[in-house]
Amino acid sequence: MKLADHRPQSRADFHDRLRRIGVERYHDRHPFHKRLHGGECSGDEVRAWVINRWQYQSRIPMKDAAFMSRLEDPQLRRIWRSRIEDHDGGVDAGGGIRRWLALAQAVGLDPDYVASGVGVLPATRFAVDAYVRFVRDMPLLDAVAASLTEMFAPKIHAERIEGLLKHYDFADETSLAYFRNRLTEARKDVEFGLTYVLDHADTLEKQDAAAAALTFKTDVLWAQLDALWNGYVEGRTPPGAWRPGEGMARLQQGADMVGVS
Repeated sequence: MKLADHRPQSRADFHDRLRRIGVERYHDRHPFHKRLHGGECSGDEVRAWVINRWQYQSRIPMKDAAFMSRLEDPQLRRIWRSRIEDHDGGVDAGGGIRRWLALAQAVGLDPDYVASGVGVLPATRFAVDAYVRFVRDMPLLDAVAASLTEMFAPKIHAERIEGLLKHYDFADETSLAYFRNRLTEARKDVEFGLTYVLDHADTLEKQDAAAAALTFKTDVLWAQLDALWNGYVEGRTPPGAWRPGEGMARLQQGADMVGVS
């Protein structure tokens, strides 16, 4: 093998390599998202998505806390801390978690039921837990690289806002506040995370590891949608997972809050 084969990619080429992973593997390509954004999901399919996506949303600040516990550099901890604040918010208001529960209420679910995690698909739980363990246990570079799916998130959030507003009666400024906030929050996180990865992946081995970490994260996201499709589009809902009619808000029981306009 030639010596040149072991040289790292240039910064620009490595950046392009990371972006290609998103183009080819990000979950905006999944049929469930096409179905959701196109107004083809039933009310129960939307509720199943909200319930299962909660498992991911609620574990993001836990993942970030695990990552921060490994950092010896206080400046890096200060920078990363904003991610936890974005999701958890303050004591009394704000935060992506509260905004997600507002979405749950808008689609007719009891927010307390959603927050309990009861009814989450087993495959969703396994995929999310695998991501938390990855960030907790793998090298710091790999952990940061796995977060770079956020490079591709603003596009899917914009598509989601447009599609939900067009097709579903529950969609309004309050119920979609989570996605609107992420349009700016994700860009901030990407700016730091991408720079960190490009700066620290200074060998071909490290570049390969970072690319593999990002690929792993796209698999985590894709697996969650595969589970939703299998359980609620194909109708193969496993034991213990949410069933239509469970966990509904008291005032909305019997009503379909996810009407198609």
